[in-house]
Amino acid sequence: MKTISLFLFGFVLACSQGGSPPPYASETAEIVYKDAADELSPSVEMVEETISNESSEISEQKIIKTARLSFETQEVVATYNRIIQLAEQHKAIIQNDNSGKGYNRITQNITLRVPTENFQSFINGVSEGVAYFDLQDISRQDVTEEFVDLEARLKAKRELEKRYLELLSQAKNVKEMLEIERELSKIREEIEAKQGRLKYLQSRVSMSTVHIEFYKITAETGITQSYGQKIKNALQGGWDGVSVFFLGIIYLWPLFVLAVLVLLFVRIIVLRKRKNKKPNN
Repeated sequence: MKTISLFLFGFVLACSQGGSPPPYASETAEIVYKDAADELSPSVEMVEETISNESSEISEQKIIKTARLSFETQEVVATYNRIIQLAEQHKAIIQNDNSGKGYNRITQNITLRVPTENFQSFINGVSEGVAYFDLQDISRQDVTEEFVDLEARLKAKRELEKRYLELLSQAKNVKEMLEIERELSKIREEIEAKQGRLKYLQSRVSMSTVHIEFYKITAETGITQSYGQKIKNALQGGWDGVSVFFLGIIYLWPLFVLAVLVLLFVRIIVLRKRKNKKPNN
């Protein structure tokens, strides 16, 4: 923060040397800004020094909790209704809900945001009646240090903003106002960024995320076919088999060409041997 004081002090000196205001106005502005800068520097440093002190005095831990559960069930609809009932009971919010059906598998996926104070009781409710989990992953991320650090730095930035506003009210010309407003703009951008990060962390801490997947293995395809459709499918399958056979033969054409060449070579050798034998007879 001493650099800020030096910056403001140097800036006022530069303005007083090259500016258009009369000498007595520059001297007055220099004295005002020097006094304001001297007052600003120790106060901001004191606020920044409180960051480490406040970080060490943690009144409440900030924990981000996340759970991933995957299990098999014999009653997909009943399990789904039970989870929805648990969500209403524990004031959870359904963030994502989708289902899928394959050849022999029915799957349901649900993503919920559960109030952190109800997190464990909700997990216990979902676990009732589940023989075993294919996946049971519960993680806890401690963001207390980052949370407290952001709050302290945000407090320091707001105090700095307040001091710059005081300097702005004492500005004597447009150039000084523009320089101070430029610094204010940077400080306010940093304040907004820290506020956004704090809001995000608070949301993750207050509402835990739970991903649930449950499924049922079944031999049913879910498609009912008539006898005529089965005959049609059989004929189509047979034709596909013949097509695959002929395609396989086409893929083997180099072997057929090689076999023909071998046969021709053997035939030529046999004919020559027969021709050579005739004079001897």
